[in-house]
Amino acid sequence: MSRAIVTGGASGIGAAVVSQLRERGFDVVVLDRDASDGVVVDVTDAAAVDAAVQEAAERLGGIDVVVNNAGVGAAGTVADNSDEEWHRVFDINVVGMVRVSRAALPFLRESSSAAIVNTCSVAATAGLPQRALYSATKGAVLSLTLAMAADHVREGIRVNCVAPGTADTPWIGRLLDAAEDPDAERAALNARQPMGRLVSAEEVAEAIVYLATSTATTGTVLHVDGGMQGLRLRPQ
Repeated sequence: MSRAIVTGGASGIGAAVVSQLRERGFDVVVLDRDASDGVVVDVTDAAAVDAAVQEAAERLGGIDVVVNNAGVGAAGTVADNSDEEWHRVFDINVVGMVRVSRAALPFLRESSSAAIVNTCSVAATAGLPQRALYSATKGAVLSLTLAMAADHVREGIRVNCVAPGTADTPWIGRLLDAAEDPDAERAALNARQPMGRLVSAEEVAEAIVYLATSTATTGTVLHVDGGMQGLRLRPQ
């Protein structure tokens, strides 16, 4: 049985990944600040991450797959967030992945089917309004993924990332709830993607599971964005 850890696995995309991996026969441990059936950990705490990954490896008898999905959103232009907020979001979205991956490497090196999948975003490669901080972190995730893939390919560890478009997740739900006209805001987000709708957590999870199990795939960015990255449709 393959063994996986999923950060941010208690809700949204992470929970969908956990469900689909288990359906594929994986033994999975969730790492999350709010994990009820996993290991509680904050990815900004290096010592806690080391201990959590060690505990997960002991439960599983090793680690074959790491899904780095823990992250937070951020809205605004470069003028709208303080230095402290920039450091906080980078610490979670980028350095958090580093901490988890670093702690898992000794176990991945012992696996015959090792893989790391990072959750990136179309915001890494498409200029979106009011997403300066978030986009910067996801651009870093994309670059980090490629560098890690190069560093570890000869150790037999594949590293890829999935780049969702706007996904129907709890964070987007909170943004919509805070909007002056939630229905109009949802319609605008739907229209931004050529398929005319948000992508679902389950659709993103399908891509993550594919990257976790596709044995000849490394250094790949897989967009799950309803055509947002690659298509340029004429206005109707």
